[in-house]
Amino acid sequence: MLITYIHLLTLVVWFGGMIFFSFIAAPSIFSILPKETAGDVVGDIFPKYFLIGYISSLLLLGTLLWLGRGQLKTVIAPLSIIAVMTCITFYSGLIVGTKARSIKQQIRQTSEETKKEDLRKAFKKVHGVSMMLNVSVIILSLIYVAFIAKILRL
Repeated sequence: MLITYIHLLTLVVWFGGMIFFSFIAAPSIFSILPKETAGDVVGDIFPKYFLIGYISSLLLLGTLLWLGRGQLKTVIAPLSIIAVMTCITFYSGLIVGTKARSIKQQIRQTSEETKKEDLRKAFKKVHGVSMMLNVSVIILSLIYVAFIAKILRL
């Protein structure tokens, strides 16, 4: 019972955090603050946002393995979904996020306008990848929810 509770709570916290940040917090921050300040605020939130994803994904994997022990056939599909979500989250936070922060820092340190424009284009591209990865994890979360009833019967 405790493992089920932890599993569900973890999913709710992670999914709810993704929805809140992606569709409420970030758009609101960018709508009321100057673009650079909003970028700074969101940039400060991102490491914490990804930390929630890292912890949640690992907890979901662990609790799902516990819930499905001895019944691997039943949990292989949902386990695969959580594994993919975990990989995307770690890649997005550690690789894509690090690259985005590096480009932002270079933009601030560069005074040459041509180079700044090239860096802004690079940042926009990395930001697009980050958004695509985030949406992918949200969609996979919704797909995972379809398996919850089956998992809770274990």
